Amino acid sequence: MWRSCIVVLAVVLGTQPVRAQEARIESGRTFVQTNCSMCHAVGRSGESPFAEAPPFRVLQRRYPLEYLAEALAEGITTGHPSMPEFQLDAAQISDVLAYLQSIQE
Repeated sequence: MWRSCIVVLAVVLGTQPVRAQEARIESGRTFVQTNCSMCHAVGRSGESPFAEAPPFRVLQRRYPLEYLAEALAEGITTGHPSMPEFQLDAAQISDVLAYLQSIQE
């Protein structure tokens, strides 16, 4: 009986990190869909609505994603005025980066 309980507990605890990562990815997907999709392709396919805006699935080709954390915390600004400035909190940064990592080609 105890062994069965231990096995079940181990399975449940072992899946918690996976579920937490899936939740971060989903939260990041929601953020970029809401705030970025008007200009960028934010999924695994499709073209960006704004031609100059890179699809998010290829960002790692241009910029190491791990370096985005600082830019997201400090506020991303660009040379063109149409992109809004974003400054995210630590949880939002983690979520967005988890999502971006999940869609890279």
